[in-house]
Amino acid sequence: MGVLPVPAEVRAILLDIEGTTTPIAFVQETLFPYIKNNVKEYLRAHWEEEECQRDVGLLRKQAQEDSSLDGAVLIPLESGSGEEELEQVIQAVVDNVHWQMSLDRKTTALKQLQGHMWRAAYATGHVKGEIFEDVVPAIRKWREAGMKVYIYSSGSIEAQKLLFGHSTEGDILELFDGHFDTKIGPKVESESYRRIAASIGCATNNILFLTDVPREANAAEEADTHVAVVIRPGNAGLTDDEKSYYSLISSFTELFLPSST
Repeated sequence: MGVLPVPAEVRAILLDIEGTTTPIAFVQETLFPYIKNNVKEYLRAHWEEEECQRDVGLLRKQAQEDSSLDGAVLIPLESGSGEEELEQVIQAVVDNVHWQMSLDRKTTALKQLQGHMWRAAYATGHVKGEIFEDVVPAIRKWREAGMKVYIYSSGSIEAQKLLFGHSTEGDILELFDGHFDTKIGPKVESESYRRIAASIGCATNNILFLTDVPREANAAEEADTHVAVVIRPGNAGLTDDEKSYYSLISSFTELFLPSST
């Protein structure tokens, strides 16, 4: 793969997380199992709190929207008739969360609850965000060259900040100029990248997007955003056509910024 020159008009670098800054294994083998294994205990401990009730309310609304889907789990309202009913409602929330996660859903309701659970896990030190070793030195170099650096992930902005604020490299939130999640739009839709450019205050072709997912790369390209596909251990393989079409890097150090010379 070697060196990939960054186009001269690029002013901002937009980074995916899973498979780009962070090993997919961390997300799949640490973060997601933590949710599955601890959601019932978390709900029991925080049920009376306003934040938890907002999370459950969002999940209940999402469940109603999903009611026609195969396997969807509705979440009943509480009538206040005792502990047995409460346990049934909590179990319905647990089952709904497990169902959504089994389908790799990206709903805001699910991501919000996950974000709040991960916040507790990071705060207690049960979880630390894993970062590839080339990421921090490269971003520091980009910023020294005048680049803005942003995150765009399907994980909530809160979850993003938790990962980078409690990472294996320490608190590295200062390295980022902003964060975007699916509230700005799905990563596989080109309009999302136009909205991000507008939010940053630049043209789409002033942005270089780094991702491991060809569908996201394609959507960004449709919006006239520059793209490089990141090859990391554990990432899904690319087809021969994808390998020949996209610019590929296996490390952030392979990006060459003309302005850094």
